[in-house]
Formats: sequence, structure tokens, C-alpha cells
Amino acid sequence: MNIGDTAKLNTNPEDAPETILRLFVYGTLKRGYWNHQRFCAQARSIEPAVVWGRLYHLNAGFPALEVPEGLILARGTADPLADARKQQGIGAPRFGRPTGDWDLIHGELMTFTDPQRDLPPIDRLEGFRPGGHSMYQRVMVAVLCKRTSIPAWTYRMPRVETGTRLDSGVWHRA
Repeated sequence: MNIGDTAKLNTNPEDAPETILRLFVYGTLKRGYWNHQRFCAQARSIEPAVVWGRLYHLNAGFPALEVPEGLILARGTADPLADARKQQGIGAPRFGRPTGDWDLIHGELMTFTDPQRDLPPIDRLEGFRPGGHSMYQRVMVAVLCKRTSIPAWTYRMPRVETGTRLDSGVWHRA
């Protein structure tokens, strides 16, 4: 490329691949649930997907997900763009059944194009505070979508103390 060709480069940040962020949701952020419109209406795409874990219905009326420690590819930070770049840097992760008593958890894979705008409100909703005490932790795991393994962020609860395990792997409003 010649120096004179730089005017033809696309400088729209929403089109830059490093700004794509994928998020697996399994509860109130899914389409048809009370937090979807407020927090996820701007998602560029939403597709059915699954992860390995244990899904619980908490007494508070919303779900919690446990994921096997060994399947965590990365942990979320306070920098949405750095987390999006980290996600882009991971190839197709292995999506094998983990050892132990784990289920396929059904949810939706959402693709966002502006992590700096879209992720902080969701982190606040989920009580995720990088480096501090958090209700949920944002972690990257392998997500199976259309028979392809993709790295995506999700919110997990490190220890579920109360609640009903949903062996079906599907959370519905009570």
C-alpha cells in the first residue's frame, strides 16, 4: 500500500475486528426477558449456543452459572477493548465434555460491536467488579454455536450456595 492510499482505509471503529465482543447469556439478558431490551438491544447478532457448566435458579429469581475452572480461557478486566482484543486473539478453543458432573447449558451468543459502550452497563448489572468483590465473574469460555467452537465471555458465579440446579441446562422465568 502506498502512503497516498491511506485515505481509502476504513477508520470506522465499529468495523474494526478488534472491537467485536461476543457474550454468552443464559438468563435475564436473553431475548424475551426483562434485561434484554435495556442491555442487549444493540447486539449485532444473537444466535443459540451452548456451554458446559451447571445452571441454577436462585431464590432471588434469576439464574447462576458455574463453569469448570479448567475451561476458563481468560478472566475479565476493567478494560472492555483489551478484553475484546484478548477474545479475538484466541483461536477455536476445544469444546470437549469436561470431567465431572457438568451439563450443556443453553443460551444465546450475542455479538457486540462497541465493547466500551456495551460491556460496562452489563458488568454493573451482573455485579462484576474486576479486582474487587463480585457477585458474578466475567470469564471467557468455549461456546458452541452452529457446530463451531468460539471463545466468548460469560458471567459465572464462583460458588452457588443456594438455589435449584437445572439439569435441563435451560433457565426460564419462574
